Amino acid sequence: MYKYPSKQISVTDFGMPMGMALNPDNRWVKKAETIPWEGIEHRYAALFQKGKGNVAKALRMALGALIIQAERGISDAEVPLQIQETPCLQYFCGLPAYEDKLPFDSSLMVYFRKRLTPEILGEINEMIIAKAENAGNVKKPKKPSSDDKAEPPNSGTLIVDASCAPQNIRYPQDTSLLNEARENLEGMVDTLHDPTDGIKPRTYRKKARREYLKTAKKRKKTTKEIRGAVKKQLQYIRRDMGIVDALLTQNKNLSAREIERLCTIKKLYEQQRQMYINRTHTVKDRIVSLGQPWVRPIVRGKAKASCEFGAKLDISVVNGFTRLEYTSFDAYNEAGNLVDIIERYRAREGHYPERVLADGIYRNRDNLAFCKRHGIRLLGKPLGRPKKDVTMDKKQRRNDEIDRIEAERKLSHAKGSFGLGLIRTRLKQTSKTAIALSILTLNIAYVGQLLRTFFRAFFQSSFWGVWGDYSVGIT
Repeated sequence: MYKYPSKQISVTDFGMPMGMALNPDNRWVKKAETIPWEGIEHRYAALFQKGKGNVAKALRMALGALIIQAERGISDAEVPLQIQETPCLQYFCGLPAYEDKLPFDSSLMVYFRKRLTPEILGEINEMIIAKAENAGNVKKPKKPSSDDKAEPPNSGTLIVDASCAPQNIRYPQDTSLLNEARENLEGMVDTLHDPTDGIKPRTYRKKARREYLKTAKKRKKTTKEIRGAVKKQLQYIRRDMGIVDALLTQNKNLSAREIERLCTIKKLYEQQRQMYINRTHTVKDRIVSLGQPWVRPIVRGKAKASCEFGAKLDISVVNGFTRLEYTSFDAYNEAGNLVDIIERYRAREGHYPERVLADGIYRNRDNLAFCKRHGIRLLGKPLGRPKKDVTMDKKQRRNDEIDRIEAERKLSHAKGSFGLGLIRTRLKQTSKTAIALSILTLNIAYVGQLLRTFFRAFFQSSFWGVWGDYSVGIT
C-alpha cells in the first residue's frame, strides 16, 4: 500500500536542532531542486495497486537513497547510516526535520531497486531532462518551423557510443568454476541424504579437493596441467550429478534455489566438457559465474582488458544529457541499434538529427543507406575506394571527432563516480537497475553543473557591470 506524504517543506523550514539551519547552497539541497518529485511520485504510486498491507516508503526516500548510494559508492548497510548522520541527506530524502534514527532497514534497498525498474528510471530520466530544458538551463536548438505535411529539416547532434558495465564476479577460470560446482553438488548430497537410509554415497570430496589445490596453488601452470585438472574435476562432477539425480528419484526434494543451481551446474558441465573435447575456449552462452549465470563475456578489445564480464549498453548524448538506449548481458553488435536510436530521437524532437557522431563500427551499409536516405551526416569516411572528384572536408571531420569525445567523457564520468565501472548487485533485474541509476545520477550531476555555471556567469557579469559603472563615475 502507498500513501502520498505531505508536501515537502522548503529548506528554510527544515527542522534542525539548536536553532541551526541548512545551507541553501548545499549541493544536496540543489540536487533536490532539480528533480521533479511530484511527477515521479505519481508514476511510482501506480506500482501499488492493493490498498492493504504495510505502507511503503515514499518515492523520495526510495529514489533518494539509491541516488546517494550511486554517487557515494557505498554499500546497502551504509546508506541508512549516512542518512541518519547527515541533515542535508535527510532533507534530500524528504524528511521534514532532522531525526537521529535510522530512516529504514538496509534490506529495503533491494526492494527499492526491484520497484524502480530500468523502464521507470528511464521515464524519470526524461522528466529530469524536461524540467532542466523548461527551466532554461539548457541551450536547446529551436525546432524548425515547417508545414504539417512536409518533413521538417534535420537539426541537432546525436552522439552514440557503447560500453560494458563489469559485474563484480571472480575471474572465471575453468578449474575454479568446476571446483565450485563440485562443492555445491556435495552440499546437495548432504542435504538429500537421510542417515536412516544407510551409508552416504561416496563423493571422494577430500581427494577432489587435493587434486584441485595441487594445480590452483601453482603460480605457473602448463596447458597440460590445466587440461588434466579440468578432466579430473569433470569426472568428479559427473559422478556427483549421478548421485544427486538418484537421490531425487527417492522422493527427496531440494529448494527452488538449489534446483536452479543444479540446472546451472549441468549446463556448465556440458559447456566445459564440449570445450575440453574440442580443445577450445569458446562456447555459446558461456557461463562465467554460478551465482550469476546470466553474465556473459563481452569482448571489447580494450588495452586494459580485452574481455570484460558484465552487461553491454548503448547510450546517446543530446545537448549534454545522456540516455540509456539499450542494455543486454548477451554480446551483440551495437551497429544494429543505430536506426532505432535515431528513430527515438525523431519521436522526441520531431525531426531527424543533422549529424550522428559514432564509432566506425556503426558505419555499415544499412546504417549508411538509412542516413543517406534521410539526409543525416554520419561521422567517418565513406565506404569503398575514395573518389577523385570529391574533396573531403577534413576540418569538419576533425570537429566531429572532437565533439564525439563527449560520449566518452560521459561514460568515464559514470564509471568513475556513479558506479557504472563495477556493478555490485547480484540479481539480473537489480543489475540493470543499477546501470540505469548511474545514468540518471550522471544527468542530475550535469544539471547541477549547468546551474553552477549559470550563476557563476551571472554574478561575474553583475560584478563587472557594477565595477564598470563605478569606474565611469570616477573618471
